[in-house]
Amino acid sequence: MAPSESSGAPLAAIAASLQRERRRVGLSLAEVARRAGIAKSTLSQLESGTGNPSVETLWALSVTLDVPFAQLVEPPRPRVQVIKAGEGPTFTAERSDYVATLLASCPPGARRDVYLVSSQPGTVRASDPHSPGLIEHVVLSTGRALVGITDEPVELAPGDYVSYPGDLPHIFRALEPDTTAVLLSEHQ
Repeated sequence: MAPSESSGAPLAAIAASLQRERRRVGLSLAEVARRAGIAKSTLSQLESGTGNPSVETLWALSVTLDVPFAQLVEPPRPRVQVIKAGEGPTFTAERSDYVATLLASCPPGARRDVYLVSSQPGTVRASDPHSPGLIEHVVLSTGRALVGITDEPVELAPGDYVSYPGDLPHIFRALEPDTTAVLLSEHQ
């Protein structure tokens, strides 16, 4: 039986997590060990995937590295999220032919939302200012549109990108049928 199986501790995951988090905070092995109150040799063994970490040692390291305990002991799992065309919660505008489909809401710790916008020519989609510091990013996918601050919108063609302060009045006006775009709202 491998050491990680007999001790119950996922040593490879702990080793990778400790290395990754120590690089993230930019501290040396000696400095992390000092701040956590453990021997440098102990931390070195843990980062090499050997040793038998106690819960106290792992807690001290999680506090020192400012990461949740579970993040040190569980291997990272890739999160793949797929939303097929026509799926996802949609929101329509009251006075324009404009539909926003939420593609990715803001996860804990992040500050952004992603939408797929579908719009038709006609009445402009006028937005009142959002939260202070909010920035909107738009990449036009199909059609053409005027997008941006109400007084200074920019004409976009497929593949064009614009960002603007979402805390000012802004517009989205489709100039061609079936205009689509990806909109990212970045909360500051």
